[in-house]
This record gives sequence, C-alpha cells and structure tokens, in this order.
Amino acid sequence: MTDFAPARTSSESFSGPRLRARNPRTGEHDYEVTTPTPDEVAAIAAELRRGQAAWQSLGLQGRIEVLREFADVLEDAAGQIGDAEQVDTARVRVAHEVPYMVAAMIRDWCDRAPGIMTAAVLEGRSSVFSDVHYTTRLDPYQLVGIISPWNHPFLLSATDSIPALIAGSAVLVKPSEVTPRFIEPLNRAIEAVPALAAVWRYIPGAAEVGQALIQQVDILCFTGSVATGRLIGETCARRFIPVFLELGGKDAAIVTASADIPSAAAAVLKGAVHNTGQLCFSTERVYVDKAIYDPFIIELVHQAEALELSWPDPRHGHVGPYIFEKQPAIVDRHLQDAIDRGAKILTGGFSEMHDGGVYQRPTVVVDVDHGMALMSEETFGPVVPVMPFDTVDEAVQLANDSEFGLSGAVIAGSEAEAIGVAERLEAGAISLQDTSLTIGIMRDVEKVAYHGSGMGGSRMGPAAILRFLRKKALIVREGPVTTMEQLAEHTAR
Repeated sequence: MTDFAPARTSSESFSGPRLRARNPRTGEHDYEVTTPTPDEVAAIAAELRRGQAAWQSLGLQGRIEVLREFADVLEDAAGQIGDAEQVDTARVRVAHEVPYMVAAMIRDWCDRAPGIMTAAVLEGRSSVFSDVHYTTRLDPYQLVGIISPWNHPFLLSATDSIPALIAGSAVLVKPSEVTPRFIEPLNRAIEAVPALAAVWRYIPGAAEVGQALIQQVDILCFTGSVATGRLIGETCARRFIPVFLELGGKDAAIVTASADIPSAAAAVLKGAVHNTGQLCFSTERVYVDKAIYDPFIIELVHQAEALELSWPDPRHGHVGPYIFEKQPAIVDRHLQDAIDRGAKILTGGFSEMHDGGVYQRPTVVVDVDHGMALMSEETFGPVVPVMPFDTVDEAVQLANDSEFGLSGAVIAGSEAEAIGVAERLEAGAISLQDTSLTIGIMRDVEKVAYHGSGMGGSRMGPAAILRFLRKKALIVREGPVTTMEQLAEHTAR
C-alpha cells in the first residue's frame, strides 16, 4: 500500500481528447489518459454485444462460476486497484478495502441470485381461458450502460455492474472523469478472466464520452447530481430506453427529547463528516428537540473539535481532503450564505489549503433556517447545520420540506418511538438509532427514493438483478383454436 501512485500515462489505444486528473492531496494534475471517440465507444459497444450472446448462453450457473473466479482475481489485484483509487480519492484505508468489498459483493450475489431468479419466473393457468396456460422467461437487456460518480468510483460502479452481469447482460462503464486512475488496473484484472472480459469494460472520459455511451446502450444506470441526472434522463427518454437514476440527497436527522445525547451526537457527526461528507446519504440537516437542544449542541461541538484532518500524514486523522476541486467552493458558498442570513459557526469554518489539498474541518452551524442554501441545497461537505423543534409534527414537516428524499435518520429513546417518527418521513431509507445505515442492507432490502433523489426503481435487494431482465410470457393453448365464427357467435350472445 503506497501513499501516492506515480504520475503516468495510460497505454490505452484511444484517439480522443486527453483527460488530466488531479491529485486531491497535492493539487497537481499528475495523471493523463486518452479517451475514446464516439466511434470508438460504438466499436467497444459492438464488441460487448457480440460477447453477450455467449455470456447469456452460459446460463446462470455458468456466469456465477466465472464471477466467482473473478472475485479471486480481484483480491489478488486489490493492492494495485487500491493504490490507484487512493490517489484519486485521498482515502488510504477505504480505497484498499473497496476491492475486497466488491469481491464479497460478488460472492454474495452469486449465492442469492438463483433464488431471486427462480422466484421471478411465473407459471400457471389463465384466469380467463380454461385451456390456456403460461410460463415466463427472463430475457436480459443486451448492453447495460453505467455512468458512475467520483465519490466512490469502483464500489458504486460495481453496485450496478455485478447484478447486470449476473442477469446475463454485457456492461459498459464510464466512471467520473475526476477519478479515472483505477480503470487501468481494474481492466487488467477483468482481462485475466476472458469470459468476463468479453462482456465487461471500463472506459475513461468526460461528458462527451458519457453522451456517446448513452447512444449505444439498451438501458442506463447513473449515479450523481440531480442536475446531471435530469439531463441524462431526458436523453434516455428521447432514445426510449429505461434509466435508473440514483441522485443527490439532503438527508435529515431527527433527534427526539428522549435520545441519549452523547450517542445521538456521535451518530449525527459520523453521518455528516464520514468521507468528508462526500456521500449521497450524508447527514446534511439536523433537527433536535428544544428540550435537549443546548446540551446536544455542546456535546456535538465537543466531539467535532476532537476530530483531526488527515494531514500531513494521510494515515492519521479523521477528515481527508476534498476529492473534486470544485466542491469546496460550493460548501463555502453555502456557509457564507448562511452567515449572511444570520447563522453562526460554532466550530470549524471555511475550507483551507494544505500542501495543495483542500480540507474542511467538521463545522457545526446553528441559527439556521430553510431560507438558507445550507438547509435546502446539497452541500456535500463535513458541515452539520442544526435546528431546534418544538413538536415531532414540526420536525417531520421540516424534514419533509425538501426537494430531496434519498434517506434520513431518527434517533430516539426507544426503537418504537423512532419507528413512529420514521414512518412519516418522505425518504427511501431511514436509519433508526444511528445514521448512514443504508450501505449495510444494499443487497437485502429494496428501497426507492422520494422526490428528486432518484427515478426508475430500486438498485437494492432482488430488484438490483431483476431490473436488468425483461419478463417474456409464453402462452399456450391446449385445445382447438377458437375460430372467427365462434368469436362472432360468442359476441352476439
């Protein structure tokens, strides 16, 4: 495991524009890769389509065997992939854990897939015609396109890729142009398993490559901002292809009067600051009962001030630098708008630069309201704005007063009390007695985002696989064919 991967240029033989990537710890653009042209994207898509027929013909068990083999290969290549992602994301431990997390994800889906797909096949007899019976077949989309974000480049792209491959689809992935370094070592790992290499490919590029990809695929998965998701959704609609959009969040956490204050503060802080707040399900709004508001704020500030930047040693500390160079300006804008409107920063503050990297200390903000960008727009930084409430009804109204509805949290004195509040919240997944629990049940439970945080159904639970399969009904008449004369006689009666 290394701190910094050397600057280098990918050897991929594309002929499109060159893409330069920035190291978030040094601020230097120290990596270059050539991106594919639209014609080259089309050629790759055609190659994957050719491979898909053989991939589908392997059958579910055959595909499972190949993917299990790849899980072993992935663990062998974990160091190289982790080193590359570490440079792009500035995360040491997490970057090197991700390949093992994906390998575990593969094995888990391989265990679950037979039961999921068997349960999805229906057969029976018509409720209208006594001599007609039916069965269904699951027919995969031939080519799945995936456009994945910069905050978790490998993990989130694999979250869609693995179920699609299990379903029998070929997969073409364009990760964010902000974090492209892992593509080369990952493609090498994929190429070590020829059956998989024929149907799974990662390509580097910015928006123009994503646009070219959309023109070539049969179904698309996108994870990213609401603004970009809207544009992608419109493009897919014009092509009349299905699209799954996992978009931004502005997660609310409600802390009731009966909650344990130190535990609640720890959960809120973790939800807001983990990964420098660069997660779609980060806690970005906190509503606390007035009865415990003052002691909660004191405890939250105390815990926030104990956290340290992971600088100058990237292996120590709690809060790393921003990955995307434009993100600190967005967070600072939200903070300045809040201050201008009467908010107060109790600890932390605006972004700060160290050795070329941009960091932000855990920042607790009070005297906020919904007229501030900090409480209405996605912030995506380690900022914790806190509002008091008088009644649970008010807290629920405030939490639901958002264009987002990805997830949220309720922390109360008992599970039963937390459930009573959570049932009234308009969000796809609600963590109870903690925050950010969604990632722990991604392969278990289906959930659908509310409002502008997503569209197209669940990427979690059985739907993660089934969304890539079209159901085809085979309908059989057992007796003689009904003639037109018989139909006319029946109609006349």
